[in-house]
Amino acid sequence: MGDTLEFSDIYQEFKGSWNDGRLRISKQNVVYKSTKTGKVDSISAGDLNLAQWRRVCLGHGIKLGTTSGQIYKYDGFRDTDFEKISEFFKANYKVELTEKDLCVKGWNWGTAKFSGPQLSFEVNDNSAFEIPLSNVSQCATGKNEVTLEFHQNDDTEVSLMEVRFYVPPSQADERQDPVEAFAQNVLCKADVIQATGDAVCIFKELQCLTPRGRYDIRIYPSFLHLHGKTFDYKIPYTTVLRLFLLPHKDQRQMFFVISLDPPIKQGQTRYHFLILLFSKEEELSLTLNMSEEDVERRFEGKLSKNMSGSLYEMVSRVMKSLVNRKITVPGNFQGHSGAQCITCSYKASSGLLYPLERGFIYVHKPPVHLRFEEISCVNFARGTTTTRSFDFEIETKQGSQYTFSSIEREEYGKLFDFVNAKKLNIKNRGFKEGMKGNKDEYSDSDDDQHDAYLERMKAEGKIREEGNDSEESDGESDESFNPGEEDDDIAEEYDSNASASDSSEDGDGDGDDDEGGKKKKVKKEKVVKEKKERKPRREKKQKDPGAPKRPMSAYMIWLNASRERIKSENPGISITEISKKAGEMWRQLEKEDKEEWETKAGEAKKQYEIAKNEYKESGGGVGVGVSPSSSKKESKKSVGKKDEKKRKSTGGEKEKERGGGGGNDSFKSREFIETSEDSSDSDHKSKSKSKRKKKKKESEEEEEEAASTPASSEEESD
Repeated sequence: MGDTLEFSDIYQEFKGSWNDGRLRISKQNVVYKSTKTGKVDSISAGDLNLAQWRRVCLGHGIKLGTTSGQIYKYDGFRDTDFEKISEFFKANYKVELTEKDLCVKGWNWGTAKFSGPQLSFEVNDNSAFEIPLSNVSQCATGKNEVTLEFHQNDDTEVSLMEVRFYVPPSQADERQDPVEAFAQNVLCKADVIQATGDAVCIFKELQCLTPRGRYDIRIYPSFLHLHGKTFDYKIPYTTVLRLFLLPHKDQRQMFFVISLDPPIKQGQTRYHFLILLFSKEEELSLTLNMSEEDVERRFEGKLSKNMSGSLYEMVSRVMKSLVNRKITVPGNFQGHSGAQCITCSYKASSGLLYPLERGFIYVHKPPVHLRFEEISCVNFARGTTTTRSFDFEIETKQGSQYTFSSIEREEYGKLFDFVNAKKLNIKNRGFKEGMKGNKDEYSDSDDDQHDAYLERMKAEGKIREEGNDSEESDGESDESFNPGEEDDDIAEEYDSNASASDSSEDGDGDGDDDEGGKKKKVKKEKVVKEKKERKPRREKKQKDPGAPKRPMSAYMIWLNASRERIKSENPGISITEISKKAGEMWRQLEKEDKEEWETKAGEAKKQYEIAKNEYKESGGGVGVGVSPSSSKKESKKSVGKKDEKKRKSTGGEKEKERGGGGGNDSFKSREFIETSEDSSDSDHKSKSKSKRKKKKKESEEEEEEAASTPASSEEESD
């Protein structure tokens, strides 16, 4: 047999709910650690004096008792585990693991026995049920009845509210009332807070962030009393899980955080954390309301009757001594600015994330504490709005996900190194694999260091910008499409050809040059022909001003109702930040909360449909047609087609004139061509008639020249 026995998936009952965890039985002690809260129960081997094996609803369980009267019960064992545990207890603890049967008859008449901190109801010497007296919140007595009320647990679907015991009158001892005796046995072990006696000390007007307000904190031996203008809270020290002392990023303030389980309640609101904010400069002289002997005996030198120092030091020191728990402070992590925290946002609220030695804590709205043990993996994600920031996502083993957004990119290297050093599972680990070998190259400089994640973000941003540029260029080409402007460009191309042909005519008149000029003309004509006209845009319908407006979506209705609240919670916030935070808040809303706004949006849509039908029946929207801008574009395009035909015809005339070779009447200058193209339609008709007459003249002259010219000269000219 080994030195230890370990069991997983072991359950512990806590106020009506089952919390799973791990149990380790060693030669020195028995240790149980809750998976949910991380709370550790440790039973020393020398204190163990009772061990029972019982058949329970979740298989088998053991009940352990200590010399101080504490009872611990753990369920979820298998039948085969009995022999291993029994032999281990005999060999190391000298305690026998006995089998104990429970009464399942269902009788409601029996004997109530008080053993330590629990009440056992037994029928025929077998326990029917057991009540931990620490779960009792109130005890009331009647004539022959005692009523027990219990603390409620938010994690349970069904809770036990109260149990009533009928206590018959006793004939043996008439001096003591059996009902009062029963109630006293319950109250001496119950978790009933009674403010009897004076407070050990009082801290006046402390600033509290959750629950918000200023409270007087009165320190009693067994509980903490928060007294405010509106609400009072009594917090037993047994509900305190952890204490945190965290420096603010401005180095002028301190957070003191008290983790509570179960939380304090105000209506339907639960406060799992009590957060106090102190100024470092605030000093305090404190005198405890106890004698020096009592202080020395109670606190064993941890506190003294008269103390002085910073206010946050006094509060943390007193709480540490009374709660008997360690205070957690930030470890060796330092961000880009030298602070021990990172500025980020969680659920549309800005706050501070503190990387601790064994977890993360976020303050302050809402506070979140995540232990490394319950973290499944972390992820570094690109920021949703800008490449100057990134998101840090944490996924727990229970499936919950926490996203801390808007973290400055300068913090990425420090945070990645911290997570890597803590050996947490990183989803996108490949982003920085190449950086491990050259760690010194980027340890100090943020601008020069090779950041794989940053390079990836830049590459994605560049691709996105190129896509936007291409879309913008397409849009610009659509908007700048103008047939008139294209006509000018084409006219210039033809003018350059005309000058080239003129220069060739002025030369020696070689056939090769003429053929080269013709080839060039043909090529350029092909280029013009290859230009495809863009398809016309869709015809936009003209907006009818009298038509009913379209209804708003559920998100827009919610945003209009919540805009002022967002502004009040975040004074000085810009319009873009309002929309960003509103989007995050809308995504975080539960489905039940969104139903209200979706219902309103549905009603608005119904009203819109009714108004639209009424508007159509009354004759509205009949005269709405194509917008004038689209009609103008169509007219421009038709004009453009006419101009293109005109250019082709004028180009053909030019070639004929150049081929004719000679007279001054057939020559047309560049100015003449441009003016003819820019002329109106009426001028064009009159000029076309004169051109036809000139063509006839030219043809007659060519026939006369052909008749008078010898055959050899005609071949050369060809």
